[in-house]
Amino acid sequence: MNEQLFPDIEHQSTRSGRRFARLRSLPFRVVLPNLVTLLALCAGLTGIRMGLEGRFEWAVAAVVLAALLDAVDGRVARWLKGTSRFGAELDSLSDFVNFGVVPGLLLYIWVLKYAASFGWLAVLAYVIAAVLRLARFNVMIDKPKPAWQANFFTGMPAPAGAIAAMLPLYLAEIFEFVPARAIAGVVAVYLLVIAFMMVSTIPTWSGKKVGARVPRDKVIPITVGVVLVIAALVSYPFPILAAVTIASRSRTKRRSTALTKPAAAGVRWRAAVTAWSTSVWSV
Repeated sequence: MNEQLFPDIEHQSTRSGRRFARLRSLPFRVVLPNLVTLLALCAGLTGIRMGLEGRFEWAVAAVVLAALLDAVDGRVARWLKGTSRFGAELDSLSDFVNFGVVPGLLLYIWVLKYAASFGWLAVLAYVIAAVLRLARFNVMIDKPKPAWQANFFTGMPAPAGAIAAMLPLYLAEIFEFVPARAIAGVVAVYLLVIAFMMVSTIPTWSGKKVGARVPRDKVIPITVGVVLVIAALVSYPFPILAAVTIASRSRTKRRSTALTKPAAAGVRWRAAVTAWSTSVWSV
C-alpha cells in the first residue's frame, strides 16, 4: 500500500501562474518538528547512559528535557503548518522509548534490581502499559469526543507517567536514603500503580487550553512566574519535581471525581426516564 507520509507542497509557477504540487523536495518547516522529536529521543537515550554511570540526577534531567521537547514538537508543527503522518508516527515511537523504556530501566538500575524478578516484572508491566497507552491514543485521536473531554486525556499520558514513575528517585535524592532491598518492593508496587493509571480510563487534566490566550495585563506577571519556576527547577530539581508530581496527581483526582459524579448522575437520570416512559407506554 502506497501511503503518503508527507503532505503535498503546492508551488506557483512564475510564468503561467498555475499551481502545482512538487514532491521532490520539502520545506524546512516540515522537517523541523521531526528534528525536535529526534532531539527528544537522543535526550531520553542519554538518560540511560547517565543511569548506567550512576549519575541519576543527570538521567532525570534528560527525561525531563525529553518531556519538554515532546511538548514542543507538536506545537511547532502546528504553528509552522508542517504536520505530517510521518511526524506523528515518529513522535509516538519516540514517546515509547523516552517515557516507557527509559524510566523503567532507570528505576531498575537504581533500586528495582534488588527486588529480583518482581522488580523486573514491574518494569515490564510499566513498559507494556506505556505502549498500550500510546497505541490507544493513536487509535482514538480521530474519533469524535464529548465537549468536556477537550481538556482531558483518557488515562495518564506517557510523559506524565514517566515523571510520576520516578517520584521515589526524587524522594531518595531529597532525603538522602540509600536504595536497598527494603524499599525495592515498595517502588515496584508504586510502579505497578502508575502502569494501571496509564491504561485506565480515568480522565486526566491535559492543560491544553491553558495559555492559549493571555490577557494583556497578565503578560508580565506570567513571564516572571515562568522564569522563576524554571530557575527553581534548575536550582532545586528534585523538590520541585516531587511537589509537581504530588500536586498534579491530587488535582487530577479531584477533577476526575467532579466529572465522574455528574456523569453517573446523568446516566441514572436517563435510565429512570427510560424506565418511566416504558412503563407508561406499556399501560
